[in-house]
This record gives sequence, structure tokens and C-alpha cells, in this order.
Amino acid sequence: MDVPEVAVDWRSKGFWLPEGTFPLDEKPSLFGGLFTWPLLVLRRDAAEANIATMAAYARRHGWEFAPHAKTTMAPGLLAEQMKAGAWGMTVATPNQALVLRKLGVPRVLIANQVLDPTALRWLAQQDEIYFQVDSPAGVAVAAQAGPLRVLVEQGHNHGRTGVRTLDELEEVARAVAAAPGLELAGLTAYEGQLRSEREVDDFLDKVKAGFVRLKAASLLPERPILSAGGSAWFDRVVARIDADAVLLLRSGASVTHDDGFYRERTPFLRVPAEGPLAAALDLWAQVISTPEPGLALAGMGKRDAPFDEGLPVPMEIRRPDGTSAPATGIEVTKLNDHHTYLSTSGARLAPGDLVRFGISHPCTAFDKWRHIPVVDEDRRVVDVLATYF
Repeated sequence: MDVPEVAVDWRSKGFWLPEGTFPLDEKPSLFGGLFTWPLLVLRRDAAEANIATMAAYARRHGWEFAPHAKTTMAPGLLAEQMKAGAWGMTVATPNQALVLRKLGVPRVLIANQVLDPTALRWLAQQDEIYFQVDSPAGVAVAAQAGPLRVLVEQGHNHGRTGVRTLDELEEVARAVAAAPGLELAGLTAYEGQLRSEREVDDFLDKVKAGFVRLKAASLLPERPILSAGGSAWFDRVVARIDADAVLLLRSGASVTHDDGFYRERTPFLRVPAEGPLAAALDLWAQVISTPEPGLALAGMGKRDAPFDEGLPVPMEIRRPDGTSAPATGIEVTKLNDHHTYLSTSGARLAPGDLVRFGISHPCTAFDKWRHIPVVDEDRRVVDVLATYF
């Protein structure tokens, strides 16, 4: 796939470039004066290890991997995932599919319903882009657009999209079979919103039963796609589902992992010998005020850090003299647009200190940053990622 050249200048948040462009060939230090704070940073070695870990995991279990590109929408990272052997990429919207097709991704799975006639007409002109249907109404709209490949989506009660019963699953599949121009490519599901292993296993057993039912009814092609697997339960997916199909995992957050939501939910906690994943994103912010005992304010907020699945996690303090210490005893209690409230009971912070934060939920981190420096273990910038949201 193509990775467009990244042009970094005064328009790039976190880069301090009143004049000229970023001198990437010099591998500048993160603390050498070319950056201001806050700043989101990707640690190269951790991301590369995560990509290799997930590629090897899928191969080991006989699954293909189509990582969810909506996590990063960063061509540099997507290209590395493709080089590691990804079958293709998953996206959430037709707009994201358009971006990936322009980048040269050969196979794209839209893990969502598409009912916009404008998008459907474009999809009908593309090869190997798939999307989901979960109703006869959605099938009818798609049938008006021309030749399209679709997957019937199976869901669960109180979940997202997807039919709720096996009878509905067969009804939608038969509607696809009867619709001129539509090809039923397989079955897809998403288990990520379920909370317990028992719930996940029961749902995946139902997904497998749905696949068997569609196969017995001769509604599936000779080599169908059977897809599931978010970032929290992919171990249960490979344990519960086996079928004569293109088995396709879609885990997206694994590319950078995190220090919050997925740190607590990674499947490699259950199967440690198969992993691990490492948190690859750091957010650096500067302490700008210590207005009262036990409280410090950092110059970072909701426009910079994800907060939907947990607040940032203080990891390290860097003093103005370059010395560092663990951020023990420091906790984020609240975010405003541009301020982070830090409880500092038992710790010392002073204006001018830098704090390195881990993030929780990478899927809402990348979209806040147009350009993201990639650093080596010496915290020298070796690349810059662009994001295409």
C-alpha cells in the first residue's frame, strides 16, 4: 500500500515550527526544542512488537487478520500491518473505506451497515470491499446500487447492530440471495460489548450455529468469510469458532495497546504464553500550576487525551534538569478542555515539570492528533505518522 509523504510545519499540534519544516533526517530529541506540550508520541519498538505479536497469533491459530484501521487511520502503521501479513483492513464507515482504497489496501471490510446511496454506488464500483447487512430493508437499499458483496451480521441482545435470532439471520440471508446484484460473502459478528467469558462463549456458539444453518441452507459460497474478534475477547473467538471458511479476526486496538482499558482486558492475561502486548502511546504534558496543596494542573485536556474509557495514567515525571522519577502518588481526577487535574498526595510536582501519561483506549486518541512523532528507546524522533480522520 502507499504511504503518502508527511509534511509537518506550523499547522501541526505539538510541533514547534514557527518557520520551516520538521528536520526528521536529524533524528531530533523529543526534548530538544522542536516540540511543545502536550504531545502524543508513539514508541516504535512497542508498536512493531505488537504488530508482530498479533500477526503471529493469527497465523498460529489458522486465522486471517484484518486489523481495524479506525483505531489509528495512520497509513504508516497500516502499511506495517499489511507487511506483517494482514489479509486486509477493517473500517467502520464508507469514508474510511475510501481512504484505504486510495492508499491501495486491496481488501476492506466495513464492519457496519451501509445505507447511504451515494456510498453504495461507489462501493459497487470497487473490488473486494465488503459490508454488513442486518435487515431486509438494508438489503433492499443495497440491491438498488449494483453488484455488491455483503455479510450478514449476527448480534446479541442489548448489543449493537446485527440480527438477534437465527430465524432473522436466515431471513436476511435469503433476502440477499433473492436480490439481483448482491452476493452473500459470509457471516460476521462482534462480541466486544459482552462482559463475561460465559456470555462471550454462549454468543460465539450461537454465531457458529448461525454459520452452520446458513451453510445447510446452501446460502453461503464455497469459501465464505466468517469474521469476529475485537481486542478484548479474540482468544475466545479462536477457541470457540472453527469452520471451513476464511476465518477473520478484526482486533484494532492491539497495534498500540494502552495503559488502561485494554491493559485490564487484554486476552493475553488469560493466555499469557501467547503474548504479550505493550502500551505504545505516551502523552507528555507540562505542569503549569500548583495552586494549592495536593493539586497540580497540567496543560492537557479533552482535546488532547482520550477520556471515554478511563482517564490518562501518570507514569513518569521529568524535571527541567532532565532527571526522571516514577509518577508514584499522582492521579488524574478530571479533565477540562485544556487542563488536567492531578491529585498529588504523597508526591511532589512543580511548575515546569513534564509528566508522561499512558492513555486508556487508543481508538479515541489518534483522532485528536494530525501528526504523531515516532520515537526510539532514546526518545529521538525517527518518523512522523500522519492520521487520516
